[in-house]
Amino acid sequence: MNEFVDIFSSSDPENISTSVQLLILLTVLSLAPGILILMTCFTRIIIVLSFVRTSLATQSMPPNQVLIGIALFLTFFIMAPTLQEVNDQALTPLFNEEISLDEAYEEASAPFKEFMSKHTRQKDLALFMNYSEMERPENIQDIPLTTLVPAFAISELKTAFQMGFMIFVPFLVIDMAVASVLMSMGMMMLPPVMISLPFKILLFVLVDGWYLITQSLLEGF
Repeated sequence: MNEFVDIFSSSDPENISTSVQLLILLTVLSLAPGILILMTCFTRIIIVLSFVRTSLATQSMPPNQVLIGIALFLTFFIMAPTLQEVNDQALTPLFNEEISLDEAYEEASAPFKEFMSKHTRQKDLALFMNYSEMERPENIQDIPLTTLVPAFAISELKTAFQMGFMIFVPFLVIDMAVASVLMSMGMMMLPPVMISLPFKILLFVLVDGWYLITQSLLEGF
């Protein structure tokens, strides 16, 4: 413990550099949730799963913990090649003291840039590039993360909402059909959602909805 404190209290340039690196590492770890949400496929997955629950009108079924858990493991599954590349090119050489912290940052950002660029619309990327008055980059690696990350985020939001709309349509048809039947029978005081809920759940189970949703998410990446 005393050695750890001495690192921050020493005036030796080498110790000062080490303390700065530790502070940078702690900062990166504190930003890990933001990195997970904005630089991976987590955003699209959790939004689509939330749309599924909302369209079924099952209130809190599945619970938030279940949806987040599914989204996390699907994210790790989809991002496994990218994370493995980051580990091989950046983390392992850094821990073996083969590269510096700055070089590790550059090596780690490259696979994420490659992944995000594949799922970022040119229109969204051009929006942030034009706002920052950037020159046209020669390749993806020349685009800073401060520009690529928000462009990727809004692209993922649009894709997630498009998928959510397609999920809503068949269940909306069921709601409208049930409401029309109840109106024709004069049962206007009976909530249509109460009657349509079992039919929506039955339809979702018969078409193996969770399989289809997961398949669509995996094929989207």
